[in-house]
Amino acid sequence: MTIFFNGHAFKYEIEGVCKLFLPLLRFDFQYDALPLEECRPQGDYLYTLRREGAPLSVRLSLQGRCSRMEAELPPAGPDFETECERRLCVLIYRLLSQALGIRPGWGILTGVRPVALVQRERKAGRTQEEILRRFQEQYLVSEEKLRLALHTADVQSGLLADFPERSYSLYVSIPFCASRCSYCSFVSHAITARSATDKIDEYLDKLRQELAYTARLAERLGLRLDTIYIGGGTPTALTAGQLRQVTDAVGQHFPAGQAREYTIEAGRADTITPEKLQVIWEAGADRISVNPQTFNDEVLRRIGRRHTAQQAVEAYRLAREAGFPAINMDFIAGLPGDTPESFRETIDQAIRLAPENITVHTLSIKRSADLFSEEGIQEYVRTASTGEMTEYARSRLMEAGYRPYYLYRQKNSVGNLENVGYSLPGRESLYNVYIMDEIQTILACGAGGSTKLVGVEQDGRLPIQRIFNYKYHFEYIDHFDEVLRRKDQAASFLQTASPGR
Repeated sequence: MTIFFNGHAFKYEIEGVCKLFLPLLRFDFQYDALPLEECRPQGDYLYTLRREGAPLSVRLSLQGRCSRMEAELPPAGPDFETECERRLCVLIYRLLSQALGIRPGWGILTGVRPVALVQRERKAGRTQEEILRRFQEQYLVSEEKLRLALHTADVQSGLLADFPERSYSLYVSIPFCASRCSYCSFVSHAITARSATDKIDEYLDKLRQELAYTARLAERLGLRLDTIYIGGGTPTALTAGQLRQVTDAVGQHFPAGQAREYTIEAGRADTITPEKLQVIWEAGADRISVNPQTFNDEVLRRIGRRHTAQQAVEAYRLAREAGFPAINMDFIAGLPGDTPESFRETIDQAIRLAPENITVHTLSIKRSADLFSEEGIQEYVRTASTGEMTEYARSRLMEAGYRPYYLYRQKNSVGNLENVGYSLPGRESLYNVYIMDEIQTILACGAGGSTKLVGVEQDGRLPIQRIFNYKYHFEYIDHFDEVLRRKDQAASFLQTASPGR
């Protein structure tokens, strides 16, 4: 599809709205377009027009059918450009909704953090009813999604009130897995692959060096450790001895005993052993993840998981018997071969196990995943019952006493849905809330790690700077001096934009 821009260049938001309906379609862009009658476009196109003294106009040609809508040009003022963009996006949403017979629940919102928008509205003094009306009328968000966001914001408010000043969280990346799941597009490598096995020891050596360097940096800047999160990948894809190297390095260089929260993702059932759980326990971690994704064996087979649902249950029970006070379980709505009935059974089984946290993700189909053929992707997106699955999870989990406490969205998610973390009261993950709200500095170590530096609020906004490590473990090893050099940028930023609130 070609998108034409006449009289404006609102590419980012307009493309984002189009992807809500056509998540994997490739777009071409034509700027400074000629009038439509002179362009004479062929095939599918979206022609957008802003012209002084005339209405905003959008014309859609899709699958041989044409439609058009107009809206008044907003009055001149400081918000003129933003309001033109919003009105054009509303027109596009309505045209595509009519053409395709679907209505994405988040309306024209394309950002990953809708709860942050709700919090901003509350900070501006608007009531809940005013927020509901504003988001429904201006952004076309459904009442169901708004109430989910409002409920999440309610739970977060207490957690954010207890935010420690000049604090930071430590993230440690283990970019290896037992095998690569077919839906995955994260930067991780099967630990049995030659490219991984030949490099693990060297990777762990560099990681320990970066941890030591980062600890010295944090101490020099006077930052206080708040939470620790070791993720990936799958940290338990390492052997018990290798995992201990990582946890020992964290304990040696950081005051881990002072952290309010220490999480290690165990992840897949086929990597969890009593020996590894003992390493995690002795490190002082008080939160652990056991992530089945589904309790349907056929679905597990189709996505490339090398374990059964029963093995996932057994891994959970091992973690429970080890004494961890908070266990999270991840599930994905919309996996191939899953059905609403099967997904309901998965959620019901999870509730019976009663982990403190249950996270419900929506399948995100990215081009780097191996899940579908190109044709199969389009058909699956059209026919998936993912919305029915996530709604069942929301209602059942809340009936069982779980509360939504963090929420984010991903591009190319089936049904334009969301990922939601649910928790029993008082068992919420602080790290998940802080990273989603972008209010705390995150110092990240390891391949694919993204350090996020957060300064003091200025004019209602927190200044943020990101420092990225190399994505792949072999790049991280080969360019390790550059990894440390980039870390030094944190000092110059945080010394001028004192972290915390």
